[in-house]
Amino acid sequence: MFNKILIANRGEIALRIIRACRELGVRTVAVYSQADADSLPVRLADEAVCIGPAQSASSYLLIDRILSVAAICDVDAIHPGFGFLAENAYFAEACRKHGITFIGPTPEAMRALGDKAVARSTMKKAGVPITPGSDGLIETEEQALAMAEKLKYPVIIKAVAGGGGRGMRIAHNNASLIQGFHAAKSEAENAFGNGDLYMEKFIVNPRHIEVQIIGDNYGHVVHLGERDCSMQRRNQKLVEESPSPVMIANPKLREEIGKAAVRAAKAANYTNAGTIEFLYSEGQFYFMEMNTRIQVEHPVTEMVTGVDLIKEMIRVAAGEKLSFSQKDIVLQGHAIECRINAEDPKRNFAPCPGTLTTFIPPGGRGVRVDTHSYSGYKIPPYYDSMIGKLIVHGNTRAEALAICRRALSEFIIEGVKTTIPFQLKIINHKDFAAGKYDTGFVEKMLLDKKPDTKNKEKK
Repeated sequence: MFNKILIANRGEIALRIIRACRELGVRTVAVYSQADADSLPVRLADEAVCIGPAQSASSYLLIDRILSVAAICDVDAIHPGFGFLAENAYFAEACRKHGITFIGPTPEAMRALGDKAVARSTMKKAGVPITPGSDGLIETEEQALAMAEKLKYPVIIKAVAGGGGRGMRIAHNNASLIQGFHAAKSEAENAFGNGDLYMEKFIVNPRHIEVQIIGDNYGHVVHLGERDCSMQRRNQKLVEESPSPVMIANPKLREEIGKAAVRAAKAANYTNAGTIEFLYSEGQFYFMEMNTRIQVEHPVTEMVTGVDLIKEMIRVAAGEKLSFSQKDIVLQGHAIECRINAEDPKRNFAPCPGTLTTFIPPGGRGVRVDTHSYSGYKIPPYYDSMIGKLIVHGNTRAEALAICRRALSEFIIEGVKTTIPFQLKIINHKDFAAGKYDTGFVEKMLLDKKPDTKNKEKK
């Protein structure tokens, strides 16, 4: 086991890793920007080093500075969390060159799966269903128009290095395709430094189902069931659950998608934790992409499997074999996660940085809150607006919904606007309660406004 781990991240995921390390008896080093000087990860880590000003480009994204801290503090390994450098193959390779273990996949696997066009080809060879689309890059307007004619509209243009909804454009005709082609290319170049694009048939309002996998360095790969992440807005997830309502009634489908995820990981020689994302529509699932890191929503998998994924990531990186096999993974009960963001749903989910004058999280049976926030904490405007995650667990989905409803109502946050009122609206919606939703649900809900009868009567 490692003696000391540096956490190359901030916020709740940094705190989550620090806690796992403490339970394993491993010392921790937190790196932080000037804006995060008063954060809980800085307070709770064994050591903490400031690496620059607030902007992430001048702190959390500076590989050389992070590696310098690692050398000075004599760490054995670095955990990247999610976001920032978590899926940066160059960072993983730099760690290797400096004799530091990167807690995640190899840079080779990261590159193969980070390029979405290469990943599609790898999955196709492994017999994993993929969405109909281009076999290679779409480099010109003419190629885009020809492929769209073959696939039939609607189609979606995607950046090979994309993520988080960036570098993606949906097209319903030739005019929107040409506009979307250039917009996606420009956005991808600015966000990822890579403007390469490919095209897929756009599946209208599918379910977004993802499968958590983890593999060790001895050829063992296990999947830990699925998560339903269809409840999203502009490709940003709001509520996640495990198991998926689709799979609860179809255990054979769960077995098929789980085996496909394991084949996908093995085809890429993947080690450590990762997530295979699928689109599901009309009885068929299709590979979408693989996230080569731990996910924000990993706690719902932990709640239904009893596996501590962060600890397992650390053990695997330290050279241990997986502590369980596929037959040991049995889903127990139901878990739901709500991402609590400092955003104002009434102002098109605009970020709301500011001071949390009051922050009182809920508790009680079946409630877990992963957060770095506290009363008096000042939310900086420079990073993602998530201030915490509410995760609940019940023996059944109905019980989990009831606990989630109660916990959201108990959450007291003052000083900033949050997504909690909107998430309560989701949890209370009859279609969500019935498990009848897809990736278009939130947009439909936002548009589902009752007519203003009072104004009509006045007229």
